[in-house]
Amino acid sequence: MSLTPTLDHPANAPPGLAPLPASPPGTALLAHFDADTLCCSFASAAFAHWAGLEGAAAAAGRTLAQLAGTTLWAQLAPALHQALAGHEAQLRHEDTGADGQPRVLDIHLLPQPGAGFFMLLHDAALRLQAERAAQASEERLQRFSAASGEGISFHHDGIISDCNDALLRLTGYTREEVLGRHMLDFVHPHDQQSVRDYMAQGREDPYEVGIVCKDAQVLALEVVGKTLPRAAGGSRVVVVRDTSARKQAQQRAEFLTLHDALTQLPNRRHLMQQLGQLLAAPQRPPLALLFFDLDHFRTVNDSLGHEAGDQLLCEVARRLQDGAAPGEGFVARVGGDQFVALLPVPRGRAQAAHEAQALLARLRAPLSIGGTPLPVSPSLGISLSPQDGDSADELLRRAAIALRRAKDDQRGSWAFYTAGMEGAPAALLHDEHLLRQALVQQSFVLHYQPQVEVASGRLCGFEALVRWQHPERGLVGPADFIPLAESRGLIAAIDHWVLREACCQASAWHAAGLPRVPVAVNLSAIEFRQRDVAQDIAQVLRECRLSPRYLEVEITESALMLDAGQARATLSRLQALGVSVAIDDFGTGYSSLAYLKRYPLDKIKVDRSFVMDTPGDSDDVAIVTAVVQLARSLQLRSVAEGVETEAQLQLLRRLGCDLAQGYGISRPLTAAQAEAWMRERSR
Repeated sequence: MSLTPTLDHPANAPPGLAPLPASPPGTALLAHFDADTLCCSFASAAFAHWAGLEGAAAAAGRTLAQLAGTTLWAQLAPALHQALAGHEAQLRHEDTGADGQPRVLDIHLLPQPGAGFFMLLHDAALRLQAERAAQASEERLQRFSAASGEGISFHHDGIISDCNDALLRLTGYTREEVLGRHMLDFVHPHDQQSVRDYMAQGREDPYEVGIVCKDAQVLALEVVGKTLPRAAGGSRVVVVRDTSARKQAQQRAEFLTLHDALTQLPNRRHLMQQLGQLLAAPQRPPLALLFFDLDHFRTVNDSLGHEAGDQLLCEVARRLQDGAAPGEGFVARVGGDQFVALLPVPRGRAQAAHEAQALLARLRAPLSIGGTPLPVSPSLGISLSPQDGDSADELLRRAAIALRRAKDDQRGSWAFYTAGMEGAPAALLHDEHLLRQALVQQSFVLHYQPQVEVASGRLCGFEALVRWQHPERGLVGPADFIPLAESRGLIAAIDHWVLREACCQASAWHAAGLPRVPVAVNLSAIEFRQRDVAQDIAQVLRECRLSPRYLEVEITESALMLDAGQARATLSRLQALGVSVAIDDFGTGYSSLAYLKRYPLDKIKVDRSFVMDTPGDSDDVAIVTAVVQLARSLQLRSVAEGVETEAQLQLLRRLGCDLAQGYGISRPLTAAQAEAWMRERSR
C-alpha cells in the first residue's frame, strides 16, 4: 500500500504540533494505528495534546500523516515500512515546537500482528543533551543508551504478549522465556498482592515493584501501567525504569549522614542522637562517656603520610568494635583522631575505671603499618551520667575537659571529670560581675566579616561578630564570654544589643550608597525560644529603617531541637516577616535531616572545623562535600566558614559551594574598616 494518503492536509487537520505537555522527563505519549488505513484508533490525552488537539477523542479517525505533520511524516516512512512488515522500528526526530523551542522526540513503532501498530513517543531533549555530553567516544554513547533505556511490555489479563529489548536487558531473560508467561511469575512474592491490586483497579500511577531477574537478583523497578482500548485488544502497556542505582545512592547518602566515611563508625551526629535517646529514657541506666584521642597522631601523618594515618584510624576503629560486647555500648568517631565510647556502667565509677583501663590496654597493642612499627598512645577523659550532666552536649564537653586534663598531666593516661576542671568559682563570679558592668556601659564592639560568592568573589553580605572590651584582658571574642552570659541569664540583653547595632549599621551603609547586602546576626538558643523574638526583630527593623530582606538570623541546631513546635512557629513568623534564617556550625551538633526538611530555612553554614584542614584531610573533604550536596538537594544555600587558603576556595568552587567567609577573604573588620573595604573593592 502507499504510505502517502490522498490528502496530506485535510481541512480538519490540526493547525500544528503543540509543545509537549508538562511532565517529568521520559513521560511516554502513546497512540494505536490501523495497519490498512493508518488511522488512529486510540491515543492518550498527552499524544493528542502533542498533535495540537483537545482531548484524546479528537485524535480518533485521523491519519498518521494528519497527526504527524509534513516534516515528521516524511521522516517516518522508512520506519513505518519496517513496522508494517512486523518489525519494531524507532527513530529520533528533531524540530521546533509551536512555542519556538527546540524539541527532540524518540519515536518507537511497535507492531501488533493483525491489529496494527503502536506509536510511542518520548521527550528526549534532556536525554539528548546527556548523550551529546558523552560523545567523547562511541563506546561511551552506547553505554549511556543502554543505561537509560526503559523496558516496555504488553499483557492481556497478566499474560505477556510482547516486550522490547530494553526489558530483556534489564531482567536477563530471552524473549522466548518471557512471552506467554504471566507477569506475576517475575514479581517478587512480597509485591505480588500489590501488583494484583494495581491491575484490578486499573491504576495508571507510578509505583515500585521488585522484579526477580534470571540470575535471581531482585531489581527495584518503577512501573507505570496504561490500559489500552478494545481496538488495541484491551491490553495494558507497562513501562518500567530501573531505580536500583538511585536507591543505592540514597542508602549510601543516608549512611554517610550518620557514619564516618573512613572508619564506617557512627559519627558525631549519630552519637548525639543515641546519647539523647538514652538520656531521655524513663529508666535510663548510669552511663560513662569515654572521650579519647591519639597522642602525636599528627607525627604519623607528617612522617609516613596521610594514608598511613588513615590505616591507623581504621585499626583503632576495628579494635574498638572488636572489644565492644554485642548489644552493649556505642562507639563513634567524632572527628580527626577523636573517638568516643558510650557504655552502660551499672556499678558506676568503679566499672567506668575498669572499662577505661581495658580500652587503653586494647588500643596500646603493637601495630605495624607498611613494615614500620607504630606505638599507639591514647589519652582518655571520662564523664558520668547523671552526676556530670543531663544533656548530651554537657556530657561530651565535660569528657573533653577531662581528656585535656589527662593530656596535661601525663599523655597516655585517663582522668574523670571533676567540677574544678571548669575554673574556680571565684573567677567565674568575678567575670560575671564584669560582664554585668559591660551591659550597663555597653562595652561591646561589633566586627563585620564579609561573606562572598565563591564562584565570582562578589560581596554577598556580612556576619556581625560581637567582641567584649574587657577591662583587664582587652578585646576578647565571643567564645570567652557567651557561655558565661548564657549560664547567667545575660545573653538576651547581649543579643538585643547586637541585633540593633548591626541593623542600624547596615541601614547607615545603605544610606551612604554602599552595597545593599544583608547582615547576619547570631541568635542564641535561649533568645530564640522567647515567644516574642520575631516581634522584637520587627520592631528593631522599623526603628533602624532596614528592610527585613537585609537581615539574616543565624541559629544553632540545638535551638531547633529543644521545642520543635515553638521553633517552627518562630521560623514561620520570621519567614513571613522576610528575614532569612541560617543554621550555624552545621555538623557539630545534632545535624538531623528531619529538621532541615521540617523547618523553613535558607542557608546551611559548614563549620570551620571541617574546612580548616581541607583539601589535605580526606575526611573533612568528604564532610564538606556531603553538606554542600545536601544543601543543594534541599534548595538551601551553603556557606563555608574558616576559609583561609586559595586551595580551600578552589575546592569549594569545584564542590559548588555558594558562599564563603574566613581570613583568606577578610578578617573581621570594624565598621569603619568594613566601609573602607567596600569602597576599595568598588573602585
